[in-house]
Amino acid sequence: MKIFVINGPNLNLTGTREPHIYGTESFDTWLPAVQSQFPSTNIEYYQSNVEGEIINELQKAAKDTNCLGIVLNAGAYTHTSIAIADAVASISTPVIAVHMSNPLSREPERHTDLLLGKCLGVISGLGMKSYELAIGYFVKTQ
Repeated sequence: MKIFVINGPNLNLTGTREPHIYGTESFDTWLPAVQSQFPSTNIEYYQSNVEGEIINELQKAAKDTNCLGIVLNAGAYTHTSIAIADAVASISTPVIAVHMSNPLSREPERHTDLLLGKCLGVISGLGMKSYELAIGYFVKTQ
């Protein structure tokens, strides 16, 4: 079985970008570690800074018959992209939105979340652990 982890803009810089907010671990080191925690599940990772590419990846994951669910960190698109929210609403594959930081404790423009009503759930404020909790949920409920 597969779980797709899809990341949005600037998350390719995790590990060096604002480490006081996002931590010092990169996705390059995180992915093998989390894969070892869930050895019977294939974790497919994708990151893009481009809105349309994220939508394409959501649709691709939804067509995969082995997909248990999608873990989506849309980054700043969480607050601005009706198109990504529509893509999530258009697929039947369950999506859990994650945020490494707690958007409600940050700038006011981050308080709007266009994905809230479209996703199965939201996990925020726990750094990389947010992803692990979402993956764990899909694995345990399969």
